[in-house]
Formats: sequence, structure tokens, C-alpha cells
Amino acid sequence: MAQIRWTLTSAEDVRLLEEWIARDSMLNAVDFTDRLIGSVEKLESSPLLGRIVPEFNQDRLRELIFRGYRVVYSVEVSSVTILRVVHGARDMRRLADREPWSFE
Repeated sequence: MAQIRWTLTSAEDVRLLEEWIARDSMLNAVDFTDRLIGSVEKLESSPLLGRIVPEFNQDRLRELIFRGYRVVYSVEVSSVTILRVVHGARDMRRLADREPWSFE
């Protein structure tokens, strides 16, 4: 079983997303967040479940797609680190250049 860790940035991504959805419906915001976290929890037993992030083509850097959002994570020997949760329309390379992530 892999331990799941959230970076401060990824936790903030989720918080801001929930806050945005809550402007229209608190119920939908909570439901969305619960389901997103539930999809991430599947990585405990299957860390390689997500696809390799095409922009970076590194086996350790993967992503789950959840309702149009990319949950980007890094796979280590016994852990999965959630790096970002971003809308699928965002330019991942530009985002990583502006806010560097540690992939190595």
C-alpha cells in the first residue's frame, strides 16, 4: 500500500476549487471534493493507475483525470505525492515553468 501525501499547493488547489463551486452550490462543492479525494484514494492500492503526463513523459509523473481536472502526482517506492489539481484546459508546461515542481 502506498501512502498518499498532498503538497500544500495541491491541497490549496482543491480548497480553491471547492470554494469556486460553492459559489453556486455548497452541496455540489462538497460532493465534488469528496469524489475527487475518493478517486485519489484508489492510488493507495494502485499507484500506477493514472497515465504518464504526456507533456513530461516521465514514468514517475502521472495523472488521474477527474471531471475535466488533472490530478498530477509523483510515484515513489512507497508513496504517492499529489502535486497539483488543475483544469484540463490549462497549459501544464507553462504552469510548471511558472511554478516549478520537483520531478527528479
